[in-house]
Amino acid sequence: MHKKTNILLISPYDIGRQPFALAQTSTWLKEAGFTVNCLDLSIQKLEKTLLQEADIIGLFLGMHTATRIALQALPKIKQQTNAILFAFGLYAPLNQTVLKSSGVDYFFAGESEPDILALAKQLSNNNPLVAKEAIISTDKIKFKLPDRTSLPVISQYAQLVQENNEQKVLGFIETSRGCKYVCRHCPVTPIYEGKFRIVPFDIVMQDIAQQVDMGAEHISFGDPDFFNGPTHAKKVILAMHKLYPALSFDATIKIEHILNHADLLSVLKDTGCLFITCAVESFDDDILLKLDKGHTRADTFKAVSLINQAGLSISPTFVPFSPWTTLEGYRDLLQDIVSLNLINEVTPIQLGIRLLIPNGSYLLKLPNFDTLIGEFDTEKLGFPWQNTDPKVDQLQTTIMAIIERADSQNQTRHNTFLDIWNTTHQALGIKAPSLPVFEAKQVPHLTETWYCCAEPTNELINNF
Repeated sequence: MHKKTNILLISPYDIGRQPFALAQTSTWLKEAGFTVNCLDLSIQKLEKTLLQEADIIGLFLGMHTATRIALQALPKIKQQTNAILFAFGLYAPLNQTVLKSSGVDYFFAGESEPDILALAKQLSNNNPLVAKEAIISTDKIKFKLPDRTSLPVISQYAQLVQENNEQKVLGFIETSRGCKYVCRHCPVTPIYEGKFRIVPFDIVMQDIAQQVDMGAEHISFGDPDFFNGPTHAKKVILAMHKLYPALSFDATIKIEHILNHADLLSVLKDTGCLFITCAVESFDDDILLKLDKGHTRADTFKAVSLINQAGLSISPTFVPFSPWTTLEGYRDLLQDIVSLNLINEVTPIQLGIRLLIPNGSYLLKLPNFDTLIGEFDTEKLGFPWQNTDPKVDQLQTTIMAIIERADSQNQTRHNTFLDIWNTTHQALGIKAPSLPVFEAKQVPHLTETWYCCAEPTNELINNF
């Protein structure tokens, strides 16, 4: 039996959602008799008392931005505690060298709860493991009901904004982990390598129930792809709608899955889906091939049509700036958004994102890719790159400034797009054609608009 051990789990940032990973890990540790506290640095400050009382501290690094923030927080953490530190999540093993130099001892990723529990037991018995290489496991585990009691209440996280500006409290649910696809720019790929793990139906339903009891009015499914297991997904939403018919939801689904499971779009609509997030990333077929997205420009046009026919809304994501972007190509991306009548649906930040190339990225496997990038930047945690045309990088900088200014002034998406449209044509040295007259409407969306496969803005990092 281990001695009394206090464990503190910290999430630096998780796209505005209450982190499932902290809640799931907390359950495993509490059931084994450990005292567990949680901190979410996107909402809370580092608490001196919790740091001083902790024997073990775990940092959840599910995102690049979270890892950047963690590296800023680590000196402050080390000043207040003698606890043993471990890191877990997609970016923990990928940044092992940098994190180790900042005082982190152990690293986990994948289905890491059993390994974290084993570490905690050994440390509590004064039998520390020799710090070694990261442990990455994608073995099936027995998921438990996430313990969310030690986290900030869900009303403090991102909200759903509806057409009339009414906001709803969000619950975030994961019905699976990992992904059976290997998109080269995706941070899930180097850890799961094409595997995904289902969270059992009864656990998912219990988690939905407890978040509804906490006040959730809308569920955002946080799976990398909700249709990795389409039968499982359908079972969940049918059961959820039967129990909570007023509960709406959104999910992330691949373009490829939209086409292959078009028959499920009506089920999504009938059970309360408001919008689908689709990682479109580009309309350039050559770039899509480099990213190994599994779809083409024509596929996206078809998918948008199917989504519209089903009465749903699409929330597309893009990585518009990459080493292969040209001024003409960026202009064409904007033109395709206009052609698809998606100006209102595209979150402006999606038009300014630069491709992120972290350690372990499958982009590094592309032939001659090393000629496009510099040496790994241990501060920014990525491989720097510049476009061969300096005007493209300058355009990206200008567009980010437009987006940040528009956000501070609460400018409509339509007007922000118009500014980007005009600026892009100005960069090309040509007159911007007039945009078709579209209704400037507000579509359902989340108040947190960031996305995981992107370089963070200075604002995200400096807010810590």
